[in-house]
Amino acid sequence: KDWVASVDFHPRGTHLATASGDKTVKVWDFLQSKCVATYKDHAQGVWKAVFHDTGDFLASSSLDHTARVWDVNSGRCRSTLRGHVDSVNSLAWLPFTNCLATCSGDKTVSLWDPRSQYCSHTFYGHENACNGLAFAPGGEILVSSDADGKVCVWDVRQVSCLTSFDCGPHLANGLSVDRSSTYCAVASDDGTIKMYNLVDEREGLKF
Repeated sequence: KDWVASVDFHPRGTHLATASGDKTVKVWDFLQSKCVATYKDHAQGVWKAVFHDTGDFLASSSLDHTARVWDVNSGRCRSTLRGHVDSVNSLAWLPFTNCLATCSGDKTVSLWDPRSQYCSHTFYGHENACNGLAFAPGGEILVSSDADGKVCVWDVRQVSCLTSFDCGPHLANGLSVDRSSTYCAVASDDGTIKMYNLVDEREGLKF
């Protein structure tokens, strides 16, 4: 047993995915408290595991510098995404597409087509390790955070930075974009939650 870094519900049914420091991704039937699948191909601890919207695929990111995409039905690794030169700290599916975003300790954010294992775009703008990612529900905006507390807002189509916010000097631990794509909430290492208005590009509440 080792640390468990993330959990994610299957979009249908009673399954839950976990990512762990023991190098595995596990799928659980949470009603029966039983592990129903274990994926073992990562060489180091796994930071994140996220189901695709269809529930047929599961993506994971690891300290071994790779992200992997697993076929939930067969249990096989379908894609290994290589290109980052440091830990892949987080990842997110572009809603209802086959596109996957990753962020890394190498300070970059990348977009991938897991079917071809091809990195289509890389975003540069962070000056420290990237540790958080979230797509706006429409998929046109991607938000990333780093260890300096910087939050970048990216235009996915134009592959450009629309704006950035400074939550520093504390680490930004996680972020989420609301359903209207108006607000971004950032969880900070200083014990606060910071809200940003993505439309007006201004800081809002802090609590």
